[in-house]
Amino acid sequence: MERVEVLLKNGKVVTQGKIIDGFVAVDKGKIVAVGEGDIAPQAQKVIDLRGHFLIPGVVDPEVHFGSHRWVGDEFDSETRGAAAYGITTWGFMQPSPNMGQPYKAEKEEDEVVSYSEAFNLFKELGESRSMVDFFLTPKILKDEHALEIPRLARDFGITSFKYQLHLMNPERTATFWPNRKSQGYFGYDDGTIYLGLEAVAKLGPPAIVCMHCENWEIARIFEERLLKAGRKEYRVWNERSPQFCEAGHVRTYAYYARVAKCPLYIQHTTTPETIEEITRARAEGGTVYAQTGPHYLSLTEDAWRINVPLRSAEAIEVLWQALADGRIDAVGSDHTNANKSRKEMEVAGDIWATKTGFPSRGEAALPVMLNDGVNRGRISLQRLVEVCCENPARIFGIYPKKGVIAPGSDADLVAVDLNRKVTVSNEMIHSSAGWTLWEGREMKGWPVMTMLRGEVIAEWADGGRRPEIVSKPFGRYLPRSLG
Repeated sequence: MERVEVLLKNGKVVTQGKIIDGFVAVDKGKIVAVGEGDIAPQAQKVIDLRGHFLIPGVVDPEVHFGSHRWVGDEFDSETRGAAAYGITTWGFMQPSPNMGQPYKAEKEEDEVVSYSEAFNLFKELGESRSMVDFFLTPKILKDEHALEIPRLARDFGITSFKYQLHLMNPERTATFWPNRKSQGYFGYDDGTIYLGLEAVAKLGPPAIVCMHCENWEIARIFEERLLKAGRKEYRVWNERSPQFCEAGHVRTYAYYARVAKCPLYIQHTTTPETIEEITRARAEGGTVYAQTGPHYLSLTEDAWRINVPLRSAEAIEVLWQALADGRIDAVGSDHTNANKSRKEMEVAGDIWATKTGFPSRGEAALPVMLNDGVNRGRISLQRLVEVCCENPARIFGIYPKKGVIAPGSDADLVAVDLNRKVTVSNEMIHSSAGWTLWEGREMKGWPVMTMLRGEVIAEWADGGRRPEIVSKPFGRYLPRSLG
């Protein structure tokens, strides 16, 4: 082989289900060779991995920008956090009013524009500011969005679409989450959902519908009862939206998806009941994928309020088991930037006064999987690569460009020190919010270098307090192809 641009050597390479003591050769942003022994090519630049593990860059399929500030600023700060902690591809789940237009805390109905109209601005902002590559999953807010699905696939390479089922009936649930107006939700119904399922089914693979399953029409009743009872402790948020509210939505909409012959991706799989419903839907002939998140795998219901709620310690163990045995397919961070300090968001002891959501989930994703998963023996490193890299890339139509260490794939690579122990502090956070719920936890296993398309974009120096960004942004939009 001729001289290549970059050679990564002396590492333990996790490649296509196995771990080898070997090297990865990179040229023109692509992996050109993966091998063992002394057959590595000459290179202009050599990176000594010093025995660290080398995994593909994380493909995180669920991120939300723009609810609390301008999308351009989100690209600037939040993608730095992603890159620092091993994410090289982000899947943005955006409502059409939050595609880069001037920021407004509350949208008007006429600002819920078509994605065909809004797409180019989002792409331009991302390609000038993002540290990582990205694709787009539009949120369907009205019939017109569902009807433009064929054009979005044809003209913009968009093949995934999202429904937030808890926001279908906003006038009935408006007092329970006023932030719905920050995204432009003014109400839709099952007809809007069926239009999308039907349109996506006609596209064929890899087109898919994503769903946030959580029945807020029922949660509304529990909230009223809990408020009347004077309950304010943090775990009440879990009681407000019981597990059957999540699982019941899965049963209903998995059936509709099967009727429409549409693949379905269930986000926020948090309960044993939901896993049972997904298993049932698969047995009945549906194509249903399951995602959980780092917060659901490591934080319990007394930590904070979030939609879908954090659950019990017992539920966490079930999620890890399902992740290990294949019932759960993927991990997504569900990263949302509150752009506020913890002091601004939290009213201690009062879940109703505390703000929904918490930041820095993207920065926690890989460390949680390494510490709570691999180093605690719940999953293997190979399985981590499947659920954090390969499976999301396959499901969302960007494999084998992303998600695998193999010749021809993009050289998106992460060096991992499985033995590094660090106590998490807010000073480690790149997100503009500047804090993390994992503060104070000692975690073992950290990404120490991130490479995007052959260029190192983040490094954690020995003795450094956190990984630092070492390149300018050069993220690209990832169009996807049908068939």
